[in-house]
Amino acid sequence: MKRETALNHVKENIKNKNLLKHMIATEAIMKGLAVKFNEDTEKWGIAGLVHDIDYDETADDPERHSIVGAEMLKELGYDEDIIYAVKVHNDVHGLERKSLIDKALYCTDPLTGLIVASALISPDKKLDKIDEEFVARRFDEKTFARGANREQIKACSDLGLELSEFIGIGLSSMRKISKELGL
Repeated sequence: MKRETALNHVKENIKNKNLLKHMIATEAIMKGLAVKFNEDTEKWGIAGLVHDIDYDETADDPERHSIVGAEMLKELGYDEDIIYAVKVHNDVHGLERKSLIDKALYCTDPLTGLIVASALISPDKKLDKIDEEFVARRFDEKTFARGANREQIKACSDLGLELSEFIGIGLSSMRKISKELGL
């Protein structure tokens, strides 16, 4: 599956511009992690890009989210490892995250929100005006960016990464697409 095709699939299913930006940010971080672990950057990026493809349909039904997405991706002909990573990124189902891509997508998903929220409270509202330390301090503020599940982000340890390194990879990856994100 090519990125352009995946992006078209996402745009056909996702109408919320902020959700689309989240999915593009997840793609960027997944690519950064793929480089770190010497994995297929295209495949990992696509997993990040399509991970919430069903969200417009399942936003009010977390029990269906990611199951529906996995079914959609299967029908569209995505690779089995991408489908499984998408399926298991939602904790509600209690499914085992087996592979590196599964674990990476799981902890990356909420990191994007923490980084975006951190950028938005900086005076310039730009990713290049914040650093890893700034985001790490926000991580410790439990009332800040409440939707960014801290336990899920800390699952970066399942990848063998310290939190600070994971935040650094995420921030660096998102900076590369800051114009696209409007940050």
